[in-house]
Amino acid sequence: MTPASTTAAPSTDAFVVDDVSKIFVGKNQVQALANIDLRFRAGSFTCIVGPSGCGKSTLLRILGELETATAGHVHNNLPESRVPRSAFVFQDHGALPWFTVLQNVAFGEHMASVGKREREEHARHWISEVGLAGFEQAYPHQLSGGMRQRIAIARAFATGSPSLLMDEPLGALDAQTRILMQEQLVELWEAERKTVVLVTHSIEEALLLGDRIVVMSARPGRVKETIEVPFGRPRTVDIETDPEFTRMKQDIWESLRDEVQASLRFS
Repeated sequence: MTPASTTAAPSTDAFVVDDVSKIFVGKNQVQALANIDLRFRAGSFTCIVGPSGCGKSTLLRILGELETATAGHVHNNLPESRVPRSAFVFQDHGALPWFTVLQNVAFGEHMASVGKREREEHARHWISEVGLAGFEQAYPHQLSGGMRQRIAIARAFATGSPSLLMDEPLGALDAQTRILMQEQLVELWEAERKTVVLVTHSIEEALLLGDRIVVMSARPGRVKETIEVPFGRPRTVDIETDPEFTRMKQDIWESLRDEVQASLRFS
């Protein structure tokens, strides 16, 4: 295998993943990904679904340059700037407990050496956008789980990064809060049109949020199929009552069923 590289390639795609594989070497060698070929259009919203352990999060981390591929290439066509080209949102909100909401949301631009006045102006805007206006001086422990996750989403948008890489960002929320956050995330993305790649275990969430769904196989993760989502925008949870939504949900589950069963045999 040849070492992977991350290079620029002229394209309207934000990321081009070319025959990427990933092997973790330790006490036991584990192949997480095998021969991944994908393109992520600039400004698109892609959702990745697959069984646990299939390498979804690993692929996300390779896109965001937190991991390197063992073989293959990732062409990152996002523009260079003073802020990171990709901002992450994880299932654990990651809010720093000793910082206020304002300081947490401004933290990304603080690390990028953006001036205090400018970064706090951006932070206040995004705090308002996610419905946390009035909580700027609160600390994370004073807020609910849903509010803390809003901090993470606001912080990601506030960086100004052209792409958002999201790993189960709503997975830890209760059902009602998750629905509200899904709709809010759609609204924020439609206003900004950043390139978003979101990992989720929820087929309903993928159909609600995504332009396209990538279905992955059991480990080692491969692209089993890609599905274009036909529903127009703006899109709300009401779309779940559409018969086509129900049909697509069932089709995706049928595609995943064998992969989930296979993953259980090796867990």
